Amino acid sequence: MKFFAEINVLPQKEILDPQGKAVKLGLHNLGMDAIDNVRIGKRITLEVEADSQEAAEAQVKTACEKLLANLIMESFDFVVKPL
Repeated sequence: MKFFAEINVLPQKEILDPQGKAVKLGLHNLGMDAIDNVRIGKRITLEVEADSQEAAEAQVKTACEKLLANLIMESFDFVVKPL
């Protein structure tokens, strides 16, 4: 069975995010002062073949932990749905 995964990888809250800071400054320069705490990350989508939802989630978690996210500096979350 095929599953579709959407993965979000973001800098951990304790890590400085220079891209987020630059975007926040740009938004403030455009008069959008109500926007705060901008964090820039990456969104990854992929398809995975697995026997069950749980098996697909386990594969995605392993991929995130071993390759897609740098766990020292980044955190991740994901959603897996059947195709």
